[in-house]
Amino acid sequence: MKSTKSHHAKTGGYALAVTMVLTGVGMMVLASALSWTSEEVQQTQRNNQYYETLYAAEAATEKVVGQINYDFKQGDQANVYNNLNNYRSMVPTVSENPIWSRYTFGDAQGNGGQISVSNVVSWGYSVLQSQYAGLYGLAATYRVMANAHRNDAPHDITVAVQQDVQVATIPIFQFAIFYGMDMEISCGQPFNVTGRVHSNGQLYVCPDNALTFWSDVTAVGDIQFRRAPGDSRSPPSGSVTYKKAHDSRASSMNLPIGTNNTPEAVRAIIEVPPPTEDPNSPMGKQRYYNKADLILKVSDVIVTNTSFSTNITYSTNTVGGKKVVTTNIVISTNITLRTNIIVSGKSGAANNYSTIVPTNFLLNFITLTNSFKDWRESKTVVPIDVDIGKLRTNTALFGALGKPVNQLYVEDARTVSVNTNTQLQAVRLINGATLPTNGLTVATARPLYIQGHYNAPTITEQGTTNTLNTRPASVAADAITILSTAWTDKNSTNSLSARVAAPTTVNAAFLAGIVPTTNYNYYSGGAENFPRFLETWTSQTFTYNGSMVVMFPSRYATSRWGLANVYSPPPRNWAFDLNFMNANKLPPGTPSISTLIRGQWAVVSPRRPSG
Repeated sequence: MKSTKSHHAKTGGYALAVTMVLTGVGMMVLASALSWTSEEVQQTQRNNQYYETLYAAEAATEKVVGQINYDFKQGDQANVYNNLNNYRSMVPTVSENPIWSRYTFGDAQGNGGQISVSNVVSWGYSVLQSQYAGLYGLAATYRVMANAHRNDAPHDITVAVQQDVQVATIPIFQFAIFYGMDMEISCGQPFNVTGRVHSNGQLYVCPDNALTFWSDVTAVGDIQFRRAPGDSRSPPSGSVTYKKAHDSRASSMNLPIGTNNTPEAVRAIIEVPPPTEDPNSPMGKQRYYNKADLILKVSDVIVTNTSFSTNITYSTNTVGGKKVVTTNIVISTNITLRTNIIVSGKSGAANNYSTIVPTNFLLNFITLTNSFKDWRESKTVVPIDVDIGKLRTNTALFGALGKPVNQLYVEDARTVSVNTNTQLQAVRLINGATLPTNGLTVATARPLYIQGHYNAPTITEQGTTNTLNTRPASVAADAITILSTAWTDKNSTNSLSARVAAPTTVNAAFLAGIVPTTNYNYYSGGAENFPRFLETWTSQTFTYNGSMVVMFPSRYATSRWGLANVYSPPPRNWAFDLNFMNANKLPPGTPSISTLIRGQWAVVSPRRPSG
């Protein structure tokens, strides 16, 4: 019988071979895929570990930077420099967060439990970094570097982060406008702000005309195009133009007064210190009173004069055949009261207030007999009038002090000769067109009035932004009011239409208080109305070159802005005084604000820490 080959069996063997080949290929692909997946997982895991370690290293540097910032603002640069060794041991600890048990931290040399902290640029006057580029201040740069290594992770990864920070004190008058609190600006006329602007709170930009910022604008809060809460006026109808950066959420800039920087605390710099305060304390160093070359005090006292008189009379009568002598004694007492005004002067903290100035030297340049009406406050102002021209040439006074007066503090301590319900104690500066050669700062805790041209010595420069021949000048007070060159006291009680101003120029930095916007629908008046007025200006220009600093609410001049019959606004020819960018041309005793400026941040070559 003939046999037949099986085609099925042959095909089955071929299929098995193909299957085995394909299975092998599949296994290879699977193995490759598994290998690739494993490598991808490893890479992702390594990447995650790297960034977690980087964040740990950054956290270590941030802990030190935060402490540097605190120490600097509570004291000064020396307070930072003297704590370098303490900073080097400030690694993150388990007590702060249990996660830090996973890490070992080290310095640049790999020493465990340490962070590298060094002073790379010594303390000195220099251009500032970062967002404050263009400003000048006393500054020092510190470098903070930390290595971090994850102890319980599969990969041997160390990451190092390095930060440079600059601690700086910035003369506050380098800002065209600086607010230590919320700031509002709502110009009804075109308004050009030619220098830097900063608010330590919110910044409400709400113009009703064209507002242009020509330099950087910063706020610790937000920069908002709207009215402030409590300002019930209709929404702003103007426009705003920023020629340079405008940044919200900026770093706070504070006075180094050794306590919080609330407006109430900061106000103390214009007040008389308590007897127990150390002039060399952080607050003591900032007080205008302690910085003064001359402290002028006007006080009063009730003097009681008592006089006695005795009248004795005798009479003789015969009673019952006997002589009787009768004596009448009359005693009378007369008491009269009068108020004595006391004017005294002494040197400041530089020589422990030890120089007492003869009163007649002081009476040469002050007057206490004038008065005028302030329509905003609805009170009669009883000023201490200071004649700057006579002060400037008072050689007898300078001889007694051993130096010219470039910083004057005026204390109005009158308590019985003034009716505070109807009268307002204040300081007024008159005859101030020409200032002392080295400049002049006048400070008081009371309201201050400037009458006529101030620090504007030449006719050709009055009404201009030319400050070539001016002297370094500032005033610090509860509030600042401008009285024009046309002002007369006797005319002050007349209606607004009769109180007509004349063009006036003031070249000085202002530091004072305001009456803030409240929840009672009262607008503060904004930065455009920071200097107060009491006249009809209308077409009469007020020229101002300087710096405007608002640090606290007014305590004595507390009537709100916007009342009737007070003033009509002047055309404002205002500019930041560029002289204030020169350390040698800053006003005497200029306060400086402290801040920490972040510079370069980098991931640098690591070194695994020991331990």
